[in-house]
Amino acid sequence: MKIKTGFELRTICGEHIIVSHGEENINFVKVISLNESAAYIWNQVIDKDFTVEDVSQLLMDEYDVEETVAKTDAQELLNEWSGAGLVA
Repeated sequence: MKIKTGFELRTICGEHIIVSHGEENINFVKVISLNESAAYIWNQVIDKDFTVEDVSQLLMDEYDVEETVAKTDAQELLNEWSGAGLVA
């Protein structure tokens, strides 16, 4: 999967917010904010193809977390991004 074109991570007043560019991405009903871990992952995978396994490995490399926890967290994060239309 890959983050769709037109989305950008910005830090506004200490909050990590996804902003969209282009009419096809505009949806003012939902503001998408990311915690520190999700923002770290976003910055690592932007403009790259990635899998759940890739995200899981990034979590294990950056944080002291077991593989099973990292895989579960990675899957949940990517499910959220997919549901929000951020990845294809």
